[in-house]
Amino acid sequence: MLPLLALGVIVVLTVGYFSYGRLIARNYALNDASETPAVRRADGEDFVPTKPFYLLGQHFSAIAAAGPIAGPILAAQMFGWVPCVLWIGFGVIFIGAVHDFSALVASVRHDGESVAEIVRRQLGRRAWLLILTFIWLALIYVIVAFADITASTFVGKTEEFEGGTFSFNPGGAVAAASLMYLGLSIVMGLVDRRWKPPLWLTTLIFVPATLGVVWLGTKVSTSFVLPFENPQRAWGLGILVYCFIASLLPVWLLLQPRGYLGGFVLYLALAAGVIGLFFGGLRYPGEFDIRMPAFKTFDAGGPFGGLFPFLFVTIACGACSGFHGLVCSGTTSKQIAKESHTHPVGYGAMLLEAFVAIIALTTVITLAPEGKLPGPGKIYGDGVGRFMTVILGKEHFLFAATFGAMAFSTFVFDTLDVSTRLGRYVLEELFGWSKKRKAGAIAAALTLVPPAYFVATARPPGPGVRPAYLDFWTLFGTSNQLLAALTLLAVTVWLHREKRRIWYTAVPMVFVMTVTLWALIAQIRHAFGAIRQGGFSLNTATMNGVVGVLLVGLAIALLIESGRALLGRAPIPAETRAS
Repeated sequence: MLPLLALGVIVVLTVGYFSYGRLIARNYALNDASETPAVRRADGEDFVPTKPFYLLGQHFSAIAAAGPIAGPILAAQMFGWVPCVLWIGFGVIFIGAVHDFSALVASVRHDGESVAEIVRRQLGRRAWLLILTFIWLALIYVIVAFADITASTFVGKTEEFEGGTFSFNPGGAVAAASLMYLGLSIVMGLVDRRWKPPLWLTTLIFVPATLGVVWLGTKVSTSFVLPFENPQRAWGLGILVYCFIASLLPVWLLLQPRGYLGGFVLYLALAAGVIGLFFGGLRYPGEFDIRMPAFKTFDAGGPFGGLFPFLFVTIACGACSGFHGLVCSGTTSKQIAKESHTHPVGYGAMLLEAFVAIIALTTVITLAPEGKLPGPGKIYGDGVGRFMTVILGKEHFLFAATFGAMAFSTFVFDTLDVSTRLGRYVLEELFGWSKKRKAGAIAAALTLVPPAYFVATARPPGPGVRPAYLDFWTLFGTSNQLLAALTLLAVTVWLHREKRRIWYTAVPMVFVMTVTLWALIAQIRHAFGAIRQGGFSLNTATMNGVVGVLLVGLAIALLIESGRALLGRAPIPAETRAS
């Protein structure tokens, strides 16, 4: 059953890329004779023409964060695996990949500018202020949810092996491997900048070195166990410090090399998943059977248990993600060397992310249904480790599981510092701050203040204590999907003014807008119901309710502005440029 599921998904995604993806590309009339912003404005810092394979890895690792892993695992436990597969498979082809591709093309055609700047050009300054505020709030929730879930993978119980001859801490191994991987990325960036070796040579050296740091992480795991009462909080705050520093570094020093290496980590995790899916049952009969029910219920209980609309916002990044539009327009569009590269990088990378989501889904549906399951990070890490043992053998499970968990943290690290960098850009745009180091540092610090507060005040995990990231996950997914709808809305207005077809952006925009506003209103009602019962306090539920109201208000205001533009009742902003 598992091989047939994997084969079916691969066929659907491949057909989607070469049929629907090409249809969208034809509608955008991609033209390699047109000079891209990366070429026209090349500065060696932000605007850097990049080879498509290198850029694909960087872009893929930036967008493939915890969303396509944690989301499907959580949703499958609530609703069963069939609804998840259907939403991931068809949602990504007709909605998610179209959103990413469209945001990337729109940014390239608008001189490499951000989604917010595209909104300003098409809808004016008032809409620009609204979308910047919305984006900044959404980025805060990305950072909060992902920082906490990453910190949870760095914490684990130390175990003794072989009669106590050696000790192993799974969280310490992941932490060690992840930190050494970041250091290795910086070394690669410096080597590439100083000596400019051919790409094949740096790949030959640094990709095996990445696997080497995973092995080394298993050997020094107990040295990375923090001596704090709440080590998860300490790791979370440390990750935010990293985000601050990384968001200020030039892209060549960390973002590009880490993205390239991270792409190989993702490719290896995908390869391990494919091998496990197709051959795991042959080597280890019965261990890779589907044990989870295909469908569980339309209502999983609790405040956010309805399949409609919460399936669609729980599996955020695996099928559609507004954050991807920020990456496409914030960093990737500034590195596109030719317009034709937008198809594989924009549309193709999103399909790869959908397959990441499918592999994540299989790591939980093959587990025994009895008992309480661990968190998504451990489920995914152990699952990828089990897939890798099909080749390596079970005696290498510790290395394989550490690699799987590091792959998970790699996804998230890439997204965390990109989110912080984008939050910095948003505040610099919003307040008109100069692009100088001091202004950037202030903007990055302000972006990290709310996440630092939530991480610092979260209760330590333990019996009966809900993991902190779950308190933010649903609103993160909802705001993320709503941002995707607003991005598609802005692109639709642009296409309408360019007198192009709009159905392929307008239809998915209406669907995503409907389910996300529905989910957001349900969360607001729950939050304020809790306030009526227990009184007002500065807790997570209250903050989620307040932020939810702000997001709904911002989205409705942007809908009004866009409606006026589409109906021709709003003047075209003076700075709007034909493309």
